[in-house]
Amino acid sequence: MISSTAIEVDAYLEAALLSDDPVLQAVAEASEAAGLVPHAVTPLQAEFLSMLIKVSGARRVLEIGCLGGYSAVAMARALPADGNVLTTEIDTRTAEVAQANIEASRYAEKIELRVGPAMEVLLEQVEAKAVFDFIFIDADKVNHRNYLDQALKLSRPGTLIVADNVVRGGALVDEGSRENSVRGVRAMFDFARDLEGVQMTALQTVGAKGYDGMALFRVE
Repeated sequence: MISSTAIEVDAYLEAALLSDDPVLQAVAEASEAAGLVPHAVTPLQAEFLSMLIKVSGARRVLEIGCLGGYSAVAMARALPADGNVLTTEIDTRTAEVAQANIEASRYAEKIELRVGPAMEVLLEQVEAKAVFDFIFIDADKVNHRNYLDQALKLSRPGTLIVADNVVRGGALVDEGSRENSVRGVRAMFDFARDLEGVQMTALQTVGAKGYDGMALFRVE
């Protein structure tokens, strides 16, 4: 359950740190009007992703899980002129909404949306020997382990990988959980535990979207 304090703090920080953003606001409103699930990142989280992209000097971004296009647009705007985002969405109707939002944002030339299972897109990219500078994992949590595995194959030294929604309201620590999303995230951390040549950390978050967190991986 989201506390009123967490919502108020998010609102305060947004007012203190962020400027009005009609582009992302339009994406959010269009997604809500289309009935999409309200699972997009918050404005503060979108700015966090943008800052990571700028600090890392990323040019090629891979997003696993597009939803309405909110984070894709936020990340595309953070890229240099020659940068681009490849994003995936399995649901065709959601993808239609996302594509419309992307085109309305005027960043369509920087964003390529692939419709279909994310793993198929990832395997195609691995086969093509594609390399990305920044990878955002935000699709079904059941496959978080598999997404991270493929993301590492699409990385270079310095690539930053961010996996979202990994705390699951604290359910992450329940080793007996029957919830597939929790089991999927735990499988990712079990896989990560044995990785070599990867710097790793995770942050718990609380805010307007509740209690959750992100895991960060940097390929060395």
